[in-house]
Amino acid sequence: MYDIAVIGGGINGCGIARDAAGRGYSVCLAEMADLASGTSSWSTKLIHGGLRYLEHYEFRLVRESLEEREVLWAMAPHIVRPMRFVLPHHSGLRPAWLLRLGLFLYDHLGGRKLLPPTRVLNLTSDAAGEPLKPAFRKGFEYSDCWVDDARLVVLNARDAADRGADIHTRTQVVRAVREDGHWRVTLRDLQTGTERDITARLLVNAAGPWVDRVLDDSFGRNGARNVRLVQGSHIVVPKLYEHDRSYIFQNADGRIFFTIPYERDFTLIGTTDRDYQGDPAKVAITPEESAYLCAAAGEYFKQQVKVEDIVWTYSGVRPLFDDGASKAQEATRDYVLREEGAPEDGVLVNIFGGKLTTYRRLANAVLKKIETALGPKGPEWSGSKPLPGGDFPVLDFEKRLVDLKQRYPFLDEGTALRLERQYGTLVEEILGDAKALSDLGRVFGGGLTEAEVRYLMQHEWAVTAEDVLWRRSKLGLRLTKAQADALEAFMVQLSSYAA
Repeated sequence: MYDIAVIGGGINGCGIARDAAGRGYSVCLAEMADLASGTSSWSTKLIHGGLRYLEHYEFRLVRESLEEREVLWAMAPHIVRPMRFVLPHHSGLRPAWLLRLGLFLYDHLGGRKLLPPTRVLNLTSDAAGEPLKPAFRKGFEYSDCWVDDARLVVLNARDAADRGADIHTRTQVVRAVREDGHWRVTLRDLQTGTERDITARLLVNAAGPWVDRVLDDSFGRNGARNVRLVQGSHIVVPKLYEHDRSYIFQNADGRIFFTIPYERDFTLIGTTDRDYQGDPAKVAITPEESAYLCAAAGEYFKQQVKVEDIVWTYSGVRPLFDDGASKAQEATRDYVLREEGAPEDGVLVNIFGGKLTTYRRLANAVLKKIETALGPKGPEWSGSKPLPGGDFPVLDFEKRLVDLKQRYPFLDEGTALRLERQYGTLVEEILGDAKALSDLGRVFGGGLTEAEVRYLMQHEWAVTAEDVLWRRSKLGLRLTKAQADALEAFMVQLSSYAA
């Protein structure tokens, strides 16, 4: 019998599993697809306070988010990095005094220590103004952080497993019933079709966009409605400018959107906000969203962004708590926890909403409910220990990159940066004593080697080429279809050998 069974392998489920396992609870996590295959890999990839949430008076959420920026940076300095954001003043939209006030609060609400403060920019002379239309003469620059969202999920799962949790991907919870004071949970292996039962004293429903569907299908509810599904889409285009700063732009409809340097050679633009109906697994960008983002970028950049420039798109569904807000962009990004049942019967904790930045705070809140139901074990700890590969000082990343290139001079610049960003101190587990690229086995393209693929399959639950190319990395932007097909064939062959 487990203490806790967690449904859902997104950021909330994996964060809860890590926190609980680290305190000494026995944990089983079931994810019906790949880790981070839902909402958690389709974000704008920011660890941020949410500047626009101040307009909706969500001060607690903003403060909590701001406080988490440097905590997460310290936990994972390989996959989290500070980023400066440029906010041009648009004379026809929010007034400059309001932007100044918001940024003043942003600087002082969250206990900022290492991140630099806001400053005013003269866009006629600063490099940040060069790609913009000449009408934009004044701006503000502030700090937030960027994160590889899917890797944040996987590393939480890896750390949870290292601390004793059982992590099962491609595993669906088909039934959950109370029995003799605990939960009997039926798990189905979606690769083999086999079913088995586990028991748990407490159950956490962290299924994200599927949270209501799980309540309906696995718990026998009828038409549960707790979350509002909001579609957010992004486009990726060839690099629009050379500097390393991001932009936050105001749109005439009151929304904001970002342009972010992405994977060295690209620019990420997003996001949209529109209500979504249907299966979250089938969400896809619409032609209207692509046109909207291109037109919005075109309002600010000298270089026009055309739909035919788009090299990749992605869409995700955010499961926002349904607070009755009239517009999708006004719905709260805060999380809501609802507890059902008494400890002697088997407790169920449902998670509605939440955001990437505050996943660790959400996990702490869930652990307080777990402690009340099951009794306390270890103390709160999750913010003081690094995620796998992140056990080095936050300011040492560049030094580590130089050392990596000196030790493995056969790595090209882009591959060395990618490996250090993805694996941090664990990179040597992949590279070992290699003296040449050929020592790492077959090369599939983009610097992806057989040694790295084997590592991802053995240690990070990768099963398919899609897992490797779009969640464990973003090498899907660089490999051809033939190369991706060759990788898929290799992984199928490797899996058959293992079986």
